[in-house]
Amino acid sequence: MDILRFITAGSVDDGKSTLIGRLLYDSKNILIDQLEALEKQSKNKNENGVDLAILTDGLRAEREQGITIDVAYRYFSTPKRKFIIADAPGHIQYTRNMITGASNSQLIVILIDARQGVIEQTRRHSIIASLLKMKNVVVAINKMDLVDYSEEVFNDIKAQYELVAKKLKLENVNYFPISAFNGDNIVSRSEKMDWYKGSTLLDFLESVEINENQENENPRFQVQYVIRPQTDELHDYRGYAGEVISGIYQKGDEITVLPQNIQTKISKIETGGKEVDFVFTNQPAVIHIEDDIDISRGDFLVKTNQQPKVENELDAVVCWLDKKELNEGNKYFIQHKSKTLKVIIKEIEYKIDVNTLEQTPITESVKLNEVVKVRLKTASPLVFDSFEDSKSTGNAILIDETSNSTVGALMIL
Repeated sequence: MDILRFITAGSVDDGKSTLIGRLLYDSKNILIDQLEALEKQSKNKNENGVDLAILTDGLRAEREQGITIDVAYRYFSTPKRKFIIADAPGHIQYTRNMITGASNSQLIVILIDARQGVIEQTRRHSIIASLLKMKNVVVAINKMDLVDYSEEVFNDIKAQYELVAKKLKLENVNYFPISAFNGDNIVSRSEKMDWYKGSTLLDFLESVEINENQENENPRFQVQYVIRPQTDELHDYRGYAGEVISGIYQKGDEITVLPQNIQTKISKIETGGKEVDFVFTNQPAVIHIEDDIDISRGDFLVKTNQQPKVENELDAVVCWLDKKELNEGNKYFIQHKSKTLKVIIKEIEYKIDVNTLEQTPITESVKLNEVVKVRLKTASPLVFDSFEDSKSTGNAILIDETSNSTVGALMIL
């Protein structure tokens, strides 16, 4: 059974947390003791006597204020698929939280209040979806019960959003008229919107295609640990352990070790303590090679004819996550999967307006939540793909050298 990771986004009070609560509630993914606690804590009760929003609003401040502050992750499953949901904040000052939650998602559900239509936050979250190259976008037009389940209202908002999607080049956009509070068209079809002929939201989430063709992916394997027991029984054993980031690796493949740029062949592959002929995306593996090469944690083993970039300088879009401002010349650590290197901000080229996607000149330091394009220089060569080609090897984080806290999220260009 595969896993769909998706994020809900929208403005404050659009009903994101209620939607997730409804999915959990109607798909029978709430335990009896959870339900009892839910009934006691509920203030804004629906017809079942519960407030579904507080299933995801876990922080006390969230429950008291009725808002989402941090990204809350919830898990549920149906007979067809498992799900990991990120409930992202709607407030402007929590934009960084939304980007963090969306970076690992395969689909975004953008909620729109049927009474409000497309607003600034709708465009902002759609722009973030565009920046993050989200391949599937769901537009859930919520609170249809408050507009008398009007088909005209739904079609009008759909037309509004189609203009946004066209400008941002968003593909695979699907529209759903729903009421999270009452459960219309979420798990069960709504009798009050018989004009809507599409599937329910859950039916769509269960069936949407999320797996790319593994055979067409560029093979990427990064070493996480060098296994060298040095015992009498395993005197000559040397294996390189890690997870197959993408693609397929087979015994006998010609590979190149990067950044050293040394060619060799795979002599043996192990997974789960057993020798196998091949491994593929997301599988943990131990790879053995024919030649004795000095390989360390963070090095890549790639197919010789499908190589990534290996450079000291790179361009990236950075979402700034820290209260301390970003300036040219600042030094940080860049962490790219298992590899950590020293890096300097060589140039900050421009700021990206998250409301319009326009590029504006930098006139002062980069502040919290701002998105900028920068040029970085690393202390030694970095192995990477562009974010557009591979989310897995096209992202990285910046780490403060003194506090060791994450200060920036990178999408490599």
